[in-house]
Amino acid sequence: MRIDINCDLGEGMGNDQAIIPFITSANIACGYHAGDTDTMWQTIEYCIANRVAIGAHPSFLDRTNFGRTELQLAPEEIYELVIQQLIIIDELLSSFEMPLRHVKPHGALYNLSAKNADTAHTIAKAVKNYNSDLLLVGLSGSHSISEAKKLGLQTASEVFADRTYQDDGSLTPRSATNALISDTDKMTAQVLQMVKEGTVTSVSGKKIPITAETICIHGDGKYAVEFAKAIHHILTQSE
Repeated sequence: MRIDINCDLGEGMGNDQAIIPFITSANIACGYHAGDTDTMWQTIEYCIANRVAIGAHPSFLDRTNFGRTELQLAPEEIYELVIQQLIIIDELLSSFEMPLRHVKPHGALYNLSAKNADTAHTIAKAVKNYNSDLLLVGLSGSHSISEAKKLGLQTASEVFADRTYQDDGSLTPRSATNALISDTDKMTAQVLQMVKEGTVTSVSGKKIPITAETICIHGDGKYAVEFAKAIHHILTQSE
């Protein structure tokens, strides 16, 4: 079953090398919420060795909260922070003569883009103005995807292997006790449902439509390596 598997990496979790053989795309932290030049460099090397596509993972400048706290910024400030992070990773990639393929916002910036059309437009505009060939990854069915398409950007509708969903297609907030999936069988069942049926079952039991073009695993998750191996296995077996 040909579908992209992506993971948020370069965040200093120490498991990048173990995860990368089982994914096809990496979203590399650019130093604003996690990581630094050394971690970016090392993750890029792992990606090249495993033929994994390289993407930027820009966030709010908030290392204290790992980029998971929403900050009140003007559109021009959001635009600039995205541009600056693309420059950071692109400069490193130039040393390897490797192209940047995609952009996936991180944490609170990702969630804000999903629910707020103006923020989604600002991020998409920054990506397009920086490099119109880049692909923008966003939450399936959200403003992140629709606003990027309006600007003519390529998009990838993302679904989550290790997160639960609300009835409106949004992710369950991390503050909720049922936000994360920790059981491998439950996780793989959700992945297969999203990929094969184009639906996901919300926490209330409602089946909602979803477009699964890329599946995310969080690299900072407790079961990240185990989940990556399991997803790779079930999708390979389904081909």
